[in-house]
Amino acid sequence: MLFLQVALLIVFIPGGDSDDDFQEPISFRTILTTSFYNHSWTQNQGSAWLDELQTHGWNSKTGVFFYLQPWSRGNFSKKELMKQERDFQTFSITFPLIFQDHVSQWQLEYPFLVQVVKGCVLHVGEASKGFLRIAYQGSDLVSFQNTSWWPSPKGGNRAQEVCKLLNQYYVVNVRIEAHVNEVCPRFLLGLLDAGKADLQRQVRPEAWLSGGPSPGPGHLLLVCHVSGFYPKPVWVMWMRGEQEQPDSQRGDVLPHADGTWYLQTSLDVEAREAAGLSCRVRHSSLGGQDMVLYWGEEGLVPGWERVVLQHSKRAR
Repeated sequence: MLFLQVALLIVFIPGGDSDDDFQEPISFRTILTTSFYNHSWTQNQGSAWLDELQTHGWNSKTGVFFYLQPWSRGNFSKKELMKQERDFQTFSITFPLIFQDHVSQWQLEYPFLVQVVKGCVLHVGEASKGFLRIAYQGSDLVSFQNTSWWPSPKGGNRAQEVCKLLNQYYVVNVRIEAHVNEVCPRFLLGLLDAGKADLQRQVRPEAWLSGGPSPGPGHLLLVCHVSGFYPKPVWVMWMRGEQEQPDSQRGDVLPHADGTWYLQTSLDVEAREAAGLSCRVRHSSLGGQDMVLYWGEEGLVPGWERVVLQHSKRAR
């Protein structure tokens, strides 16, 4: 099983065959969010995700599951999928009852929100790792490991009490252990195999430079925009020659509606030091080359921008 995981991850992790900068774990997780409005009214929301890509949806009113990608069924049979759907439905009914029955004991205050995240993660060269976490009001409450529940350090006495109750259900916990460490990894590998055409696609980024709001007298804010790339892992850094500028500020990688990504990285510099700086972009779609954008001698003016591709000098 481990050999199969390693083989698939080498294929599906962007740059995984040659570039440690882009090796990242791949996870699959299902999320159940329950809003508790009062002692008789709750509302559920459910979904499933392959990293940041949603693969499944769920209508809590009708109980219908949606397979949002052509390959969202992985390699599971119809019978296996129906079992997983039934298990999720059952859990979505029974789990909220536990909290409803212990509102006073656990000092819960309406309205409140509880979120359950269950799944598994695969790393190159390692066995898969299953996980199950419960959060209360957006903060970690308890987590599951080796058939037992453990309190979050920030969960206080409430987390201790929840663990005490959940650890009484040994048979249920054994089933959970089997799901996160056996069923989930098998389904994740099936998704990777069935969706390889989509998951292996490469979209080259577009990049440009701009000036941001002035950080202060005599200073410039240089902004490097990288947009429209897929897959998500990307490396962007302001440089002076071959020297990385450690003050580069990387923003969040944000999604576009078409499934590609956007990132901006900024640098606060003295205006007299701006000449000679460049923004360097590395992405698996660039075929081992770096995209380099040079800040002009005359500052940011239309038409000065130069974009070149250079072979990376990193050891491979």
